[in-house]
Amino acid sequence: MIETGRGRIFYGWWMVAACLLIATLSWTLGVFGVSVYLYAITRLHGWSIGVVSSAITVFYLTGACLSMPVGSLIGRKGPRGVFTIGALAMGTSVALLGRVTEPWHVYAIFALAGVGYASLGTTALTTTLAPWFERHQGRAVTIALLGASFGGMLGLPLLATSIELLGFPRATLLAGAAVIALVLPLAWRVLRHRPQDLGLLPDGMKPDPKAPAAAEPRRWNRASAVATLQFRTSIAAFGLALMVQLGFLTHHVAVAAPTLGATGAAGLVSATAIAAFIGRLLLARFSDAIDVRLAAAAMFGLGTVFLTLLAFAASPTALVLASLGYGITIGNVTTLSPIIVRREFGSASFGAIYGVGAMIIGLLSCLGPSLYGWLHDLSGSYRLPFLAAAAIEVMATVVILYGRPRA
Repeated sequence: MIETGRGRIFYGWWMVAACLLIATLSWTLGVFGVSVYLYAITRLHGWSIGVVSSAITVFYLTGACLSMPVGSLIGRKGPRGVFTIGALAMGTSVALLGRVTEPWHVYAIFALAGVGYASLGTTALTTTLAPWFERHQGRAVTIALLGASFGGMLGLPLLATSIELLGFPRATLLAGAAVIALVLPLAWRVLRHRPQDLGLLPDGMKPDPKAPAAAEPRRWNRASAVATLQFRTSIAAFGLALMVQLGFLTHHVAVAAPTLGATGAAGLVSATAIAAFIGRLLLARFSDAIDVRLAAAAMFGLGTVFLTLLAFAASPTALVLASLGYGITIGNVTTLSPIIVRREFGSASFGAIYGVGAMIIGLLSCLGPSLYGWLHDLSGSYRLPFLAAAAIEVMATVVILYGRPRA
């Protein structure tokens, strides 16, 4: 182990631990929470699934538009300011959700929640960790994003139970206060900008004055990165796959509740998050030694199979098995996109490059909740949305393989 000034653990791993906790809160109240909000708001106010789904699209759209400035700002100034804004925006918006009385309130509050999600989500977390790891960058990012699975495994059942016991207004107020109280101390006491600020190098290595100077890594600007086939195909493929995934996550409770009841649906979402956690653990073990584009294609292919099964699930057993199968792919689809960009373009310009990539991914993926919602309202069931989602996964598989770097 490397001496770093805090025991014998490289400080970067404390950064990973903080990011894991922040990811747990962000996905609990953001990605997974929106499915609970959708179900609660439509039941409380009688508004259609399509209307509330469109408001959730505003949440993802806002987050997507802010990904580029969030990545650039963290890359230049460090994470503290961005995470502070994110905690305040997420906490305030969740607290206000329990007090909506008109549909336009939902749109405005989800826009504010999108600010919080952009500042506490994948782009912010991966850009924060990018300078700290080289050999172990895949493992570090994967471990940090295990928090997304914890959000579904632990945070979502806690949120759903709180709403059932305390009521929607009181439970959302407590949840909003909790994210502010937990994230602000982490942002100001744990998160740092670069390992060089502590006299370290990535992965915890100390500078060796006798070692020859390392070659300066190539710095990509946005235009040169976007001009490459690798960048365009990775962003397009994950945009399509995450469109499908966000639609699934947003509507999962509404899909399962008629068959399993509200409590059973929340339990299924939690079990699906456990499946995602298992998938992420496997990726953490092997991510630094495998072809990550092939791994992404495998995830998209499995997603196609299980989404098709969901379209024709006619029993509680089929619904549960198909959900768990798709859950295996969920975490890795979220995690693989920054790993691919980091591996193919390096760390020197990761914040700016992945920021614009995450914005494009977000703009595509934010269509998912509305796509599922309007296709549901058009056809009267979730069969058509799931079949459309399976077709989109096939497209993503072709695109990610087409962009594999040539020798």
